Amino acid sequence: MHSSASGDACAGKNATQVESKMSIVASLPRQNIFKKEAQMFYQKLNSVWHKRALNLFMVVVLAHWAEHLAQAYQIYVLGWPRPKAGGFLGLFYPWLVSSEVLHYGYAIVMLIGIWTLRRGFSGTSRKWWTVALVIQFWHHIEHAVLQWQALTHHYWLGSPVPVSFVQMLLPKFRVEIHLFYNTIVFIPMMIGMYYHMFPPKGEESATCSCALHREPIQAIAA
Repeated sequence: MHSSASGDACAGKNATQVESKMSIVASLPRQNIFKKEAQMFYQKLNSVWHKRALNLFMVVVLAHWAEHLAQAYQIYVLGWPRPKAGGFLGLFYPWLVSSEVLHYGYAIVMLIGIWTLRRGFSGTSRKWWTVALVIQFWHHIEHAVLQWQALTHHYWLGSPVPVSFVQMLLPKFRVEIHLFYNTIVFIPMMIGMYYHMFPPKGEESATCSCALHREPIQAIAA
């Protein structure tokens, strides 16, 4: 009787193991399909969809730029107190602009966007786009430490608010610091876009349709 019960238990265990292995094997084709679809999407994003994706990405970039410029205008032209200068979005959602989540989220979107669309660039344009990627990575680190302080409520150097590395040197100039960061990311992006649309002589054109013409021009060394 005991032997029969033991045999049934072993059989049940083996059946469960077989079902588990079959489930894993069955899921592999779906994982491979998903992986292939993701690869195809990424390839299209950097070839036939590259121009459209760049245009959409630049809308996001310019909208954020406009917000920073609006903040600077409110401070230096309208004379608003810095806590009240939240840009255009801050006029309607001041609580959102004062949240570190919004700023860190945008830094992540920028980093992912620059990285994802980088493969569509080539030659001189890719060098400049990579410069923007490196600077944006550091900018993202600055926002990451701000977000960490906001979540833990442990502010560096006894500050009443979160401070970044550079802000520890210039604690009263957060608006100017991040406007500067966006500027030094934006400039190499624009240079990269220029050489992407007007490839220098001797360089192969990218696989997308972004290039406007292929007349010889002198490249600026990155």
